[in-house]
Amino acid sequence: MGRPRVSIVVLNWNGWEDTIECLESLFQINYPNFNVILVDNASEDDSLEKIRNYCSGHLPVKSSFFNYNSHNKPITVYEYYDTFKKDKKPLKNENLTNKHITLIKNSENRGFPGGNNVGIKFALEFFDPDYILLLNNDTVVDENFLGELIKNGDSRDDVGILGPKIYFYDEPQTIWSAGCKISWKLSRGIQIGTNETDNGQYDEIKEVEYVSGSAFLIKTETIKRIGLMDEDYFLYFEESDWTLRANQEGFKSLYVPTSHIWHKVSRSGGGISNPIGLYYITRNRWIFMRKWAKKSDYWYFIFYQILGALIFPLGLSIYYKNWSLFSAYCRGLKEGLNS
Repeated sequence: MGRPRVSIVVLNWNGWEDTIECLESLFQINYPNFNVILVDNASEDDSLEKIRNYCSGHLPVKSSFFNYNSHNKPITVYEYYDTFKKDKKPLKNENLTNKHITLIKNSENRGFPGGNNVGIKFALEFFDPDYILLLNNDTVVDENFLGELIKNGDSRDDVGILGPKIYFYDEPQTIWSAGCKISWKLSRGIQIGTNETDNGQYDEIKEVEYVSGSAFLIKTETIKRIGLMDEDYFLYFEESDWTLRANQEGFKSLYVPTSHIWHKVSRSGGGISNPIGLYYITRNRWIFMRKWAKKSDYWYFIFYQILGALIFPLGLSIYYKNWSLFSAYCRGLKEGLNS
């Protein structure tokens, strides 16, 4: 029996330097049965040209995590539009090698869930994978990371979603996420173990509330039961929502500490230090809580939001010396209340 097929969906938006480092690490893993679907979310820079140059072998990648391998180039690129109109016909599954990329060019920026959904739909239509991995373009992976995830996924029928131990890219021994949990009263996603040096304290495989969307492995059977990600979120909270929908169908999430990746945290959205990130975090908290929170947690959340409606954005604006954060928070709050 062969190893399960995995489709890896990587989303790019004006981030070709991160993307090609991520791709190079992927093409050096030791898992034998995967394909890469790279979705470009209507980048406004020269990402497409740079990615093509990388695949042809004309743009080497420098990284402290691996040595560049010129021997696995060129990597064949099959290009599509988001309507799946074929520019180049894909090979049949049985003839595919790991030395190819499917590049889908979105006509507009569909956000994180929308962009990934395009890749997921393509994978389900053309590749018939057993698993789909959503992988942030600002990550670098260990050569064993995928095999460890698949091994643990195959060992438990009740598990639908799995995630690795994630380290900070700039501090390779410091944990960013050892699984995640939800602070329901504050509507915050909490990365377990964040900022802790890895001394083996999170080396136990365990069930968690959810895993980070930066490396999110989901079984195809789970997707077929729960559907695609909710595109209304656009950025942030979408993986938590998706996980809770999986929970409703009886699927659990598993943190796998023997699988390792490194993450350049908040390169695309920027988190609360960036107006785009702050807007969507503020807006989506209301959407998420209204949909999923218990009544008692929801009322506590409302109280906390009222209390912090002025203090929180004012403090952020002063701390980051960026007054556009204040208006971004207010817009997010208004649209969250009206959603």
